[in-house]
Amino acid sequence: MAADLTLLLREAGDGDPEAAERLYTKLYAELRQLARSRVRDAGAMTLLDTTSLVHESFLRLKMQDMPAFADRKHFFAYAARAMRSVVVDLVRTRQTQRRGGGIEHVPLDTQHVEQIGAQDEELLRVHEALDSLAAVDPRQAQVVELRYFGGLSEAEIAAGLGVTERTVQRDWQKARLFLAMSLRA
Repeated sequence: MAADLTLLLREAGDGDPEAAERLYTKLYAELRQLARSRVRDAGAMTLLDTTSLVHESFLRLKMQDMPAFADRKHFFAYAARAMRSVVVDLVRTRQTQRRGGGIEHVPLDTQHVEQIGAQDEELLRVHEALDSLAAVDPRQAQVVELRYFGGLSEAEIAAGLGVTERTVQRDWQKARLFLAMSLRA
């Protein structure tokens, strides 16, 4: 199974569209599980369902000519980053539309609109804080992406990054502290 998957990843990375489709079919259930956790964690912030997030993320992967992946972990790390990008882009688009977007909006329940706006702002602040962390310590930012957006365990992250689980735990603690301080400012 793992060797077959690695072969499909390489073939898809080499531009074989049939291999990309077989890969997508084979990993669809796992991608849905990853997307389900992202949608659940984001709550009302995304307004996306699991299926939409999986499909949009995979379309982005395909539009970039399916990069070559060494193994399953690298694929899911990349998929997590694509899902993060989809959610952030959706929030940005929604904010643009809310601030005008050429359409006049007349909300009936202003409390609900303000609550969604606050969640959008929070998601964008987290995204910007994560970008700031990446500038300071790229590995810590990668640990956050893999753990939060990728749903990988500490052991999987350690194997993927070539470090010990204890290093991943330390990076996770430091990253959480950095992000908390960044979000308070």
